Amino acid sequence: MGGLGTPELLVIAVVIFLLFGATRLPQLAKSLGQSKRAFKEGLDEGAKEDEKEAKEK
Repeated sequence: MGGLGTPELLVIAVVIFLLFGATRLPQLAKSLGQSKRAFKEGLDEGAKEDEKEAKEK
């Protein structure tokens, strides 16, 4: 219960397609990828700072 299976993901994909249209989907995907990359870089930076602080103590 509560998980997202294939049927649910397909419905979500169709709704996104209808909301944004075929012309904006590539732009949306690019923006999503850039956001994901920036988020991951932020997490990595935070982990490095935590390691640095732990070594200093």
